[in-house]
Order: sequence, then structure tokens, then C-alpha cells
Amino acid sequence: MPTRLRIGVVGCGLVAQVMHLHYLRDLPDLFEIAALCDLSQPLRDACAHDYAVPFTTADWRDLLAQPLDAVFILTSGSHAPIAIAAAQAGRHILVEKPLCFSVAEGQAMIEAAERAGVTLMVAYNKRYDPAYRRFANEARALENLRLARITTLEAPFLPYVAHYRLHRPTPLPDTLQTTLAADTASRITAAIGAVDPLSAHAYHLVLLDSLVHEFNAIRGVLGEPEQLAFADITDHNITAVLRFGSTQCVLTWTDLPGIARYAMEFSLYAPQSRLTLTFPSPFLRSAPTLITREGGEPDTPRSWQTGEITAYDESFREELIHFHACVTSGSAPITSATDALHDIALCQSVIEVHRSRTPRDRPSAWALPMTQA
Repeated sequence: MPTRLRIGVVGCGLVAQVMHLHYLRDLPDLFEIAALCDLSQPLRDACAHDYAVPFTTADWRDLLAQPLDAVFILTSGSHAPIAIAAAQAGRHILVEKPLCFSVAEGQAMIEAAERAGVTLMVAYNKRYDPAYRRFANEARALENLRLARITTLEAPFLPYVAHYRLHRPTPLPDTLQTTLAADTASRITAAIGAVDPLSAHAYHLVLLDSLVHEFNAIRGVLGEPEQLAFADITDHNITAVLRFGSTQCVLTWTDLPGIARYAMEFSLYAPQSRLTLTFPSPFLRSAPTLITREGGEPDTPRSWQTGEITAYDESFREELIHFHACVTSGSAPITSATDALHDIALCQSVIEVHRSRTPRDRPSAWALPMTQA
């Protein structure tokens, strides 16, 4: 395996332009952007010009035919067909979240990667944030952790990206848009059944699009939840209550489109100390993540609070460095597909518990078929 990986990028949209292409170019000793794929020709041509990429195509199959070491799948639809084909072609794979649309899709992706002996990693950038790693280490030292609270206040993203030079795609033909939408709808139905429109919307555009980050991050600290005790979905909110042993975790996601004040906060509460991790907008390069600690002197009014900026290292960049290390050394990624599939299972469980109003034990559990286990 060469030390400088030849990368093919499928999908030249927002996250590709703001983060992935930018940091691939920023790491020239590790990566070469060798090929781009996007359905919009003006978009892929503009990105190819910006990053001096010699090959572009509208068809990911043509991209896989190029002499590549790895493929980045950054599309908005299901990642399963491209990832499975990439594995069969012997390419290492980085997929943006979500890994897939269903546990069944993820199982097929994992099996294909294992058969081919290639790396399959999910781009959960928050797990590579230096502040998150410090938070996770300190969290494990908390005694008698009683409550975990996850709060996400969604905000419009355009104010956070207006300062970047971004290329916009041309509208796709109506027939192609219809075909892509039908494919997505059929895959969502296969995952959660023929549910009501609110549940289908929440699964596709909130749970898979946003809350997989929160699920993966809290699992990285507390492990697998023993129970999903409650889940409720409304037009603008999702609330879930998870149990990790004696620790109750309350998650709330709320859409607040009126002002650009995005917030994602993880708070842990123990009798003698409190620990909070506050993430900035994911679209701001090198914006620091803040750790807040609270403590006090028992049986007195004395208490204190401190805030810490751990580093300005960009988590997306650290994620790419980790991917390179895994591919070249053969080591397993921190955010492997095998681990990330627990988040997909948990998303499916939220829909089930919301609709049934019945708690579910081991809501993140999944297993390969017996022939593969």
C-alpha cells in the first residue's frame, strides 16, 4: 500500500467543498485527489478546476474503474450500492454519515468490506475532536454518574457557510430526481415499514441526518444503552430517554430556524462534579469545542466553574489522518462500520418505540447473519 493514497470522491456537495476536499489538499503527503464524481457537470468541473483533479465523471462506476486506493462516498442518498461495489473493486472506503439507511444495508456493506479485506470507516468527525477525546477520558472517571443530557438546537446552516467560496449544482432533470427520490423512499420503507409521514421524515432527515452524531458520541463515552425507555417525535422535536445502567440519558433535538445559534451540548451530572462538552457549528473550520467543569465543596456554599479550549485542531482533518493510518497499517477505525451500525439500529428503535409507546431493551443491538457471525 502506497503511503500517498489516490482518492476518488463521489459527491461534490456542501460537506465535500467545505471540509473533505479542503483537507485532502491540506494533506498532500497523505492524499492525492485523483477523481471526482457528481451528477452535476458544472459542479464537478468547478471542483476539478479548484483542486486540479484530472478525472471527472457523472457515473460512480466509471470512477471505480480508475486506479484508486480509496473512495470517499459523500452523497445524500444511500451509500450502500457504491460502498459494496467499491469494496468488490478492492477500494478502501470512507462514507459520510449516516453509514446507510438500514441495518440490513449496513450488514451487506460490512460483509462486502470484510470479504475484500478493505477498510470501511464512517466519517463521524466529532469522535476525532481533541476536546471530545478529553471529555470522554474525564467522563469515565466520574463516580456515580446519575444523568446524561444531550441537547441539540438546530439552526439554519447558510449563515455558517456564506463566507466560503462554494459552487452550486445545476438542477437535476425531473425524471432523475423522481428516480432518486423513489429509491430513497423504498429504502426508508424497507428500514422502518410503511409508517406515517412524520415518522418517515424524522427517520430520514433528523435521526439519520443529525442524531446519528449524538448517538455515536454518547456511545463512545457510555457504551451501549441497556434500554430505550421513551421516544417521542413531533413536527419540530425529538425526545428520547436512554438507560445506561443506573445512568439516565435524556436527549432532545429541536429545530429553531429563526436565528443562527446552533448548539450541541453533552452534559454529565454526578453528585460531586459536572462535565459539559459544547460543540460549535460543524461547518466552521477549526472552531474550538468547549469543555466546562463544575464542582464544589460539600456541605458549604462554595462552588466553581471553569471553561477549557483543548485545541484548535479541526476534527475533519484529524479524521482524515486517522483514515490514512488505518488504511496503511491495517488497523480498525475508531468509527468503523461495525460500530456505526449500532447507531442505525438505534435510529430504527426510536421509530419503533415512538410508534408503539413500549420501551425496547438493547436498542442498539444488531448482528450479522449466523453464517457471517
